[in-house]
Amino acid sequence: MTDQGPPSAGDDLPGKPTSASRTTLSHIMTAADTNLLGTVHGGVIMKLVDDAAGAVAGRHSGGPAVTASMDEMAFLLPVRVGDLVHVHAQCNWTGRTSMEIGVRVEAERWNESTPAQQVGSAYLVFAAVDADGKPRAVPPVLPETERDKRRFEEAQIRRTHRLARRRAIRELREQRPSE
Repeated sequence: MTDQGPPSAGDDLPGKPTSASRTTLSHIMTAADTNLLGTVHGGVIMKLVDDAAGAVAGRHSGGPAVTASMDEMAFLLPVRVGDLVHVHAQCNWTGRTSMEIGVRVEAERWNESTPAQQVGSAYLVFAAVDADGKPRAVPPVLPETERDKRRFEEAQIRRTHRLARRRAIRELREQRPSE
């Protein structure tokens, strides 16, 4: 799946506000989620991130959507057994058939009344697909708040960088003889 450009004139889907698909997934971490260091395995957090982002992509696009890429997955603090993890996700940007979903991961102790701390963040690109797995158009996202507008603008910058990186790699590979 590729990151598609902005909506074309032929795509007359009505826009959807950011709040229409925003979601939070919460999960308590258990011993089964730990790595060899005794903290929660990064892959467990990544699955929760993908699950929450997938729910947002499906809600925003009104149907199936598949993960096309994940970038900038940042682990800021370790998560421990007994932590209640909250994964907040929203659609930041849409193209013709793709969406960038931003995810913020927070954790709090299950038995304390201290505020949750941010422990991670990620950006994922999802492509909406039809029943045959072919890309389908998505509605434009309508940022509602100043924060949503900032996220939309930042997502456009990330898209530009993803496309430039992909183009540079393709050009480099075309310059080299077949290996």
